Amino acid sequence: MRRRLHGYRGERIVVTYDAKRCIHARECVRGLPEVFDPGRRPWVNPGAADADAVAAVIARCPTGALHFERRDGGPAEAPPGANVVTVAADGPLYLRGDLRLVSPAGEVVLSDTRLALCRCGASADKPFCDGRHEAAGFRDPGRPPPAAAPAAGAGAGPLRVTPSANGPLLLSGPFELRGADGGACFAGEEAALCRCGASADKPFCDGSHRRIGFTAP
Repeated sequence: MRRRLHGYRGERIVVTYDAKRCIHARECVRGLPEVFDPGRRPWVNPGAADADAVAAVIARCPTGALHFERRDGGPAEAPPGANVVTVAADGPLYLRGDLRLVSPAGEVVLSDTRLALCRCGASADKPFCDGRHEAAGFRDPGRPPPAAAPAAGAGAGPLRVTPSANGPLLLSGPFELRGADGGACFAGEEAALCRCGASADKPFCDGSHRRIGFTAP
């Protein structure tokens, strides 16, 4: 998966930025405004803070738009010990963990630790969220239904995420699903999550993509 990345080089750390994956969560701006300032050009100044601090703030970016490469021998970002999928209220699915984005043909097209994936059906950059849920008026409280009964924590291993053609996101691998309030509501190794925005069983797919004629690669 080829993406256009902007690079910002400091003496001790290099920051990369994928503008299309940014939905302006502003974790970077709030965390280190001396490094990340949208009103300045270039807007990222990696040398304005300690490299450890820059790396820590980048790890808070929920979309994976920001990444870093250490030039001082410091540690690379490590995936969390567990894969977590969080359903944002009126917004995307936020994924953290050892993640593999997989094509319908089974090819791993992206390995990452952080992803924000569209669940409203309106993104122009599917499967990624591009923030269009706000303009589309997407509404969902991010509370999985009672049928998604709580379960014990998920095991270890990578989580494969496959956007099926014209259909849901297929998850394969250990993960924990959390609601917008942060509470765990489901843990397992297989799920089909809605990405058309029409399911009556959100965040799970109920087949509504066929009824509404949803199209997406």
